[in-house]
Amino acid sequence: MNYTITLTETEDKALAYAALSQQDWIDNVVHNRCRIAIDEIVKVAVDNFLAAGESMPGDKNEIVNIAFERGWVKTAEQRNIEAQEEMESKQP
Repeated sequence: MNYTITLTETEDKALAYAALSQQDWIDNVVHNRCRIAIDEIVKVAVDNFLAAGESMPGDKNEIVNIAFERGWVKTAEQRNIEAQEEMESKQP
C-alpha cells in the first residue's frame, strides 16, 4: 500500500527541526505503529486459538488475517460504527 501525506511548508520546516530526515521519521512512525497493532492482534488471536484448543500458524501475517476473518478483531472504522449504532439504539 502507498499512502501520501501533505505537509504545509511550516510543518515541513518544523519536522526538519525534529528529524534528520522527514521521510525516514514518517516511515518509522508508521511502521512502528503497525508493529504494535500486529502484536496486539496476535495476542488476541493466540488467546482465541488457545481457548479453542486449536493449533495456530507460526506466521504473524497468517495469524492477523485469520483474526480478521474470524471476527476476533475489527477495524477501527467497524468498531466506531458499532459503537455509534449501540449509542443510537439506547436513545429514547
